Amino acid sequence: MSATVYTPREIVTELDRYIIGQAAAKRAVAVALRNRWRRRQLPEELRREVTPANIILIGPTGVGKTEIARRLARLANAPFVKVEASKFTEVGYVGRDVDSIVRDLVEAAVATVRAERAVSVEVAAKRAAEDRLVDLLLPASPGEDREESRRALRRLLREGSMEEREVEMEVAQTRAPMLNLFGGQGMETIEMNLRDALGGMFTKRERRTMTVREARKLLEAEEIERLVDRETVEREAVERAQESGIVFLDEIDKITSRGAGAAGPDVSREGVQRDLLPFVEGTTVNTRYGPVATDHVLFIAAGAFHVAKPSDLIPELQGRFPVRVQLDPLSEGDLARILTEPKHAILKQHQALLGAEGVELEVTADAVTELARIAAELNRSGENIGARRLTTVLERVLEEVSFTAPERRGSHVVMDASKVREALAPLLAHEDLARYVL
Repeated sequence: MSATVYTPREIVTELDRYIIGQAAAKRAVAVALRNRWRRRQLPEELRREVTPANIILIGPTGVGKTEIARRLARLANAPFVKVEASKFTEVGYVGRDVDSIVRDLVEAAVATVRAERAVSVEVAAKRAAEDRLVDLLLPASPGEDREESRRALRRLLREGSMEEREVEMEVAQTRAPMLNLFGGQGMETIEMNLRDALGGMFTKRERRTMTVREARKLLEAEEIERLVDRETVEREAVERAQESGIVFLDEIDKITSRGAGAAGPDVSREGVQRDLLPFVEGTTVNTRYGPVATDHVLFIAAGAFHVAKPSDLIPELQGRFPVRVQLDPLSEGDLARILTEPKHAILKQHQALLGAEGVELEVTADAVTELARIAAELNRSGENIGARRLTTVLERVLEEVSFTAPERRGSHVVMDASKVREALAPLLAHEDLARYVL
């Protein structure tokens, strides 16, 4: 089923395959995604007036805020960028300008559309590359046997028996000059356009000797580039970025003002908020692919808000994030489920990694419970980093097995609760756990 026709309930079900808990946040993003499909069903005049209801996800680190937004974008096959609000500075200060958000979004859309078009022409590109390989391998010689020789050579290529044979071919070499002429903000687009314009002046073709395997990859890439129409890709990418782009603004709490009369850095924080405001409200940004409007881009902001509150944002920006969702801290039970239930759960990843060495890893149910208990305890006694604590704990428990895996090929390793406690005893015995476990 296409993601564009998923119902909200189906969207939540898909997200449940990768993310444990956080039902309220999943429902909010599911409704936002479904509303995009609903908007496309409206008459053109009304469609222009309907804007997305942007979302703020509030919760501590490691509870799934970023993963929810990332998985939603993959589900919708939508252009997606994740940016940290704290990396931006007010216009006039040294740092990144907020225009780069839109440029990055369009670049992501271009890459996605180009990859889709490449798949559609892959068969034709492989066939054309194969013909060029035959021309390289078979010297030009008139005669009745030439076509027969080409068919035989093509058969050998398809069988893979000539992969190490060397051929000589022309390869495009680009030596574009380094253009560090412009500093400050707002000049990145000019610099990229200059690189595009001047790049061809410094491209030349050189003859190189390489294997058939290497030549095939280069020839297929050249044929895909020739078959995929660049203007069509860019036009579709701009439209997709405008209509279905998703921007994830992380650490938005870091740009809130810290009280009345604050000076110094707080001035820049409020300035960043005012610079972000037009993009969230809807504006047009000039990019290397043409003007891009942000009126219908979905913005999902996130922050822990330990010190600041959403109400500390400037009122205008608050009004552009009407949906606010509080994410729950992860319980011991949640941590146990995260270890095993998601489609690509962390335990499944480690079992697959050790399987590549020929080692079969079995983790018992009591070991999973013990891992979750210790991770939850470490989160309570130190900095609460949510599910990320599981990676630290599991890496420590499996350190010996991972290190000796090449010598254990063909073995079956069982990890139970006693081995978990034994591996983590040095950490649990130390009074200052935060110094040893992130």
